[in-house]
Amino acid sequence: METDTSQVALQAGVRIWLLGLPRAVKQLLLLMCDSLLLPVAVWLAYSIRTGGFWWPSSLLAVMPAVVAVLTALAVFLRSGLYLTVVRYMNASSVNIMMLGISLATLTFSLSLYVFHDFPLKSVPLLFWFIALALIGGARLFAQLYLRRFSAGMAEPVIIYGAGSTGTQLRSALIQSYRYNVVAYVDDNPQLWNMVIQGVKVHAPIHLAQLAHTLHVRQIFLAIPSAGLDRRRAVIAELEPLALKVKTLPSMGDVLMGALTIDDIRDVEVQDLLGREPVPPRDELLTACVDQKVVLVTGAGGSIGSELCRQILRLKPARLVMLDISEYSLYVLQQELTPMALEHGVELFFMLGNVTDRERMHRIMTVYKVRTVYHAAAYKHVPMVESNVMEGVRNNVWGTLITAEVAEAAGVESLVLISTDKAVRPTNVMGASKRLAEMIVQAKSDPNAKMRSSIVRFGNVLGSSGSVVPLFMQQIRQGGPVTVTHPEAFRYFMSLQEAAQLVIQAGALTRGGDVFLLDMGEPVRIADLARKMIHLAGMSVREEGNSEGDIILNFMGLRPGEKLHEELLISGEVTGTVHPRILRAQESHPNAQGMIEILAQVQYWLERADEAALAQYLLALACQGDALESRSTSPRIGEPGYEFKPWH
Repeated sequence: METDTSQVALQAGVRIWLLGLPRAVKQLLLLMCDSLLLPVAVWLAYSIRTGGFWWPSSLLAVMPAVVAVLTALAVFLRSGLYLTVVRYMNASSVNIMMLGISLATLTFSLSLYVFHDFPLKSVPLLFWFIALALIGGARLFAQLYLRRFSAGMAEPVIIYGAGSTGTQLRSALIQSYRYNVVAYVDDNPQLWNMVIQGVKVHAPIHLAQLAHTLHVRQIFLAIPSAGLDRRRAVIAELEPLALKVKTLPSMGDVLMGALTIDDIRDVEVQDLLGREPVPPRDELLTACVDQKVVLVTGAGGSIGSELCRQILRLKPARLVMLDISEYSLYVLQQELTPMALEHGVELFFMLGNVTDRERMHRIMTVYKVRTVYHAAAYKHVPMVESNVMEGVRNNVWGTLITAEVAEAAGVESLVLISTDKAVRPTNVMGASKRLAEMIVQAKSDPNAKMRSSIVRFGNVLGSSGSVVPLFMQQIRQGGPVTVTHPEAFRYFMSLQEAAQLVIQAGALTRGGDVFLLDMGEPVRIADLARKMIHLAGMSVREEGNSEGDIILNFMGLRPGEKLHEELLISGEVTGTVHPRILRAQESHPNAQGMIEILAQVQYWLERADEAALAQYLLALACQGDALESRSTSPRIGEPGYEFKPWH
């Protein structure tokens, strides 16, 4: 037993040593091998022809063999045979070997006529067959030897989908030598128990047993043509198995070229929570963008940058991007500049703060902006809760200045990006966004040139500060994964869909509209965390599973957080021409009322009283105009007090 183990260890050591040799050494070894095998092929050809062990009678008799060997080696070197990796040898390599040996056979025959009076005419033909068998066979043996070793060292995986994409995927995995496909799984009963490329196809019902028996920890989804609903159903079936699930891009991407190992990606949360997208309506997408100068504030953020990508594809006359973060703007510049050259769109990257009135006025007038998407905001609840003054200045005064400057500069359309946290807010961030909504609503006038609107939606998958990237980071670090409350629910939407709906909603406004995006069904955050852990190939360590990989910690709701977010404050909701965009009928203060409210806000800002400001904002956002009974702020018009909008 010890001898067998030592032999296996020795063989593994030899294989690892071979694979680890420098490329130049491997090429030299192949050249030396061919230099040995070709003379052997000549000797065997003579021996078979003469019926005994052939031995050259003179040095002159060896010359034809020398010429043949040198010719074959010269062709091999010239054609790049030694540059080919043996493990990836294919038909091209075989063609080179056949060419070299054929030319060697030809020169062999000519040399026999030159150096012999009575040549053995069948010897060159025998040489051709023997040389091809030896040269090709040696490489085939090495390939099989290394492949067998690699398969033994590779990770066993299962492919879900035994169609053409699944077989392409297996070929790509074989070439990578990192994975060994041990089974196919497919929901087509006609394929069950069939063997494809030496691998058996099984029914999905046997997946759990297969994974356990074959020690599989990863499964690859090869169903790119399936709809999103079908993919969600398959992923939902796989999620309880705690297998790491990887998937392929869409069928359109697959058809662009041959599959490679780089095409495989981890299953993302949008694959699990996403919905079948509703195709955007071209007339709504282009109404406020096509051949217009568009400004996006907060362009470096998650929503802002995706808006810029979508807008750029719609070919505006100019796209102006404003952000306070130099690095975020630089990253966006590197990404969008090549796209802009392709689409013929002028790009302008502007550093600045939306609370800087002069800067905003100069940007909108110099570039003749006609459409504004106002995405600039501080949106992280705990951060704003700890920095009330700056959060209010940016979210409230930034919106006020943007709206006032836009109106004065002749902007035709202003869209405020809002949040579900503005509905009956329990935190300063939500209250500040609700006040920003009131500012835009108060600016609405049916006779005004500028049409303003608000688009309100929930969490966006992949956005900065979203719970999803945090969970992913915690899972990669081995946990624990922190969840606020076991009964906390949130709405989710993909970044791409949210940006498209924002652009389309802006074209539907009649002035002062509040648009709600259909976010689908709310998701329990604890369930989302469990699914993400399972899809990463790990299990949750909890009661009943003490051997789990990752602990799930419930931290309790943070200050200002709610169990359930809402999208509607009050009033009625009506549909629009787009099935995912709803119009809310909500009351709001008039222009004079907003002047008084903003004066109260400025009063607390000037006195840097965060507690009083937070109390005022929450009372205002939750009760509207009926806040005097709860507010401790001084009444407007007291001696010495004058309303001066923040500059």
